[in-house]
Amino acid sequence: MLFAHDTEHSLISAAALVNTDGREGELLPDVAALNNYFERHSYTGRHECDDAELQAVRDLRPRLRRIWHAEPPEVVAVVNSLLLEHRALPQLIQHDDQPYHLHAVPRDAPLATRMAVEAAMAIADLVRMGELSRLRICEYPDCDNVVVDLSRNRSRRFCDSGCGNRAAVTAYRARRAAGRP
Repeated sequence: MLFAHDTEHSLISAAALVNTDGREGELLPDVAALNNYFERHSYTGRHECDDAELQAVRDLRPRLRRIWHAEPPEVVAVVNSLLLEHRALPQLIQHDDQPYHLHAVPRDAPLATRMAVEAAMAIADLVRMGELSRLRICEYPDCDNVVVDLSRNRSRRFCDSGCGNRAAVTAYRARRAAGRP
């Protein structure tokens, strides 16, 4: 593990959230899809399961996506804006058999608030450690999904949507067409 478990979890969850609005269309079309996202990324605390909450989560995506496209001063501005807007007050918390980790808003805060603040806190860790280069855009042509590279050697190039496999197949076919194995 390169970063604290809650940082890695928040980065992965934030990237997955951003990627729910990409080239594959709307991947959070309804409350049921949000419920699946909530469970898949092991969120805890308040979850209203309604259209207002769904819209608030969808509205967060463009702000988070900016982070992947921005230079460090703008990343810092987005992070600070999210933390200020949601009145984040970091505290060490232990729950659900998890080791101590930071929560910066109460567990009963709205889901979109918790998602925004958790993402901002994780990005703040990257800024502080000089590791913003771990936030990337998928290298596959015409894919605008975001990637969090948590590999030790910083080698991750593709998102989780099968782009790595498509790139390998394309390279294989190009080699075959050129008469190489």
